[in-house]
Amino acid sequence: MLFGARGTGKSTFLKHHFANKKVLWIDLLDPEQEDRYARRPAELAEQLHVMAVPPEWVVIDEVQKVPRLLDVVHAEIERGKVKFALTGSSARKLKHQHTNLLAGRASVYNIFPFTAVELGDAFDLDSALGFGTLPGLQACSTPEDRNDLLRAYALTYLKEEVWSEHLVRTLDPFRRFLEIAAQTNGEIVNFTNIARDVGADVKTVQSYFQIMEDTLVGFLLEPFHGAVRKRQAQSPKFYLFDPGVKRALTRMLTVEFRPGTYDYGRAFEHFIVVEALRRSSYRKNDFVFSYLRTKDGAEVDLIVERPGKAPVLLEIKSGDRVDERDTRGMERFLADMPGAMGLCLSRDPVPKLIGHVRALPWNEGLLELGL
Repeated sequence: MLFGARGTGKSTFLKHHFANKKVLWIDLLDPEQEDRYARRPAELAEQLHVMAVPPEWVVIDEVQKVPRLLDVVHAEIERGKVKFALTGSSARKLKHQHTNLLAGRASVYNIFPFTAVELGDAFDLDSALGFGTLPGLQACSTPEDRNDLLRAYALTYLKEEVWSEHLVRTLDPFRRFLEIAAQTNGEIVNFTNIARDVGADVKTVQSYFQIMEDTLVGFLLEPFHGAVRKRQAQSPKFYLFDPGVKRALTRMLTVEFRPGTYDYGRAFEHFIVVEALRRSSYRKNDFVFSYLRTKDGAEVDLIVERPGKAPVLLEIKSGDRVDERDTRGMERFLADMPGAMGLCLSRDPVPKLIGHVRALPWNEGLLELGL
């Protein structure tokens, strides 16, 4: 089971991966195929049973559109005649309809927009901050092309994932919510304030955030605390899954974007957070990520809890020259957390030790973490 937001390359990856194998491909984005299997999920089993030589693999693209197909998949797995690769861009229907998720019979993987590691020499930091790293951007030759793709992506999300799947009753409040959620990207969520701005009640806004998580275009970063109960009693931060989509939803794609500005700093922090989570997911290293803010406003941008190792406190700075002014707040937290390691990740190319904090170029720092 391969989950990922629309446009992250699930289908493209599988087409390349199975290029030399015998595959039955079922595309549920095709209205005709969706209708056929929604009416009679058993038709899949009938197709397989009549074949003299069954395919080596069956690929079902966007399986959440016909959740009942998973019962058929389960039965066919038990027969042991064929293997399945299933993709999905939303877990909402699967969770809310108590769908058979093939527990113990399927491996679950997530796929994201490109990481810097995947892009290698083609990676450009300023481009990643301004436009994100959705695979489709690699075919865009001009900033205008990239802007058009990202605007279309935002509209596609509203149309395909939210409206056509009947995830909300009316679209206008959710459209307003999307822009406000994007504007507060990387900030602590205040459900009451957002509800007032959207014109909806708090429970509705909380359900909207859940839709963002279920459709894999956003996630909540929980606050750190030694006691899980206390951690859950505080408000999380919200991040969209990609900086370019964030700028599209806030209609900032054509606004000048340069180092040293507030927006550039916010985008750099956003990029480091999503890059760390993507790499951790691919490595399946069971890292736990959170943030920490005290009542007086002091903050640690990202805390990484690693199994069997000391936690790492990350300060994220977008500047190209780091000094003690950037690490002063971190020193105070380290004094209260014996054994923790402090890292400052930035665009400064020179590694250095400032007090008890190691300041490293951002990519080198992620590698130091095991990412």
